[in-house]
Amino acid sequence: MIVRCAVLEWDGVLSQSVSTDGALFAPAVARNKGLILDVLRRVLPDAGLVLEVASGSGEHVVHFGSALPNLRWQPSDPDPRALRSIEAHKQASDLPNILPPVPLDVCTENWPVLPAEAVLAINMVHIAPWSATEGLMAGTGRVLPEGGLLFLYGPFRVAGAHVAQSNAAFDEDLRARDPAWGVRDIEAVSDAALAQGLRLVECASMPANNFSLVYRKNSRGDL
Repeated sequence: MIVRCAVLEWDGVLSQSVSTDGALFAPAVARNKGLILDVLRRVLPDAGLVLEVASGSGEHVVHFGSALPNLRWQPSDPDPRALRSIEAHKQASDLPNILPPVPLDVCTENWPVLPAEAVLAINMVHIAPWSATEGLMAGTGRVLPEGGLLFLYGPFRVAGAHVAQSNAAFDEDLRARDPAWGVRDIEAVSDAALAQGLRLVECASMPANNFSLVYRKNSRGDL
């Protein structure tokens, strides 16, 4: 997975293995996909298109697409290696509700998907510069209809403080790799979202010191 306004290489940041067809496998997905799905079952609409930003290996979208067949799933990533992996997982799953992956740089204005009922970004904002979060919010604000949903998952700080020492160590490691990366404040992320008409409606603690954040797009009159 590469967020193009950052550069996230699979080798080094993510533990992964590769199959002969180019499919990537990230151990973290096996640990968190069921937990994330539990939240998505509750908050996603019954039908419509879900855009996953920075899909990475493609394992998440296949898991979600299998469990929620009434939704159409659009994976995306700017990294050609990730796009090949997503396509390999898609072909292996043979799920008709998963669309071919598309290249997407969140910092560009012209996203290749419009509209979408929901947008997902899993473990993205901390492995990217702040401009990627701003780009994510701006793009999501454009593609979502009123009432549409943005779901974020990953480690976050609360009121400027880490929720665990392991998160602080992870943050330090990220910043050593790239000073533009780092675990973000929920408040700062939510302010960036609100500037694009996206209001935080749910913040839930998840295992391994992560959070799931749910935003809804409001009409400008509600801001």
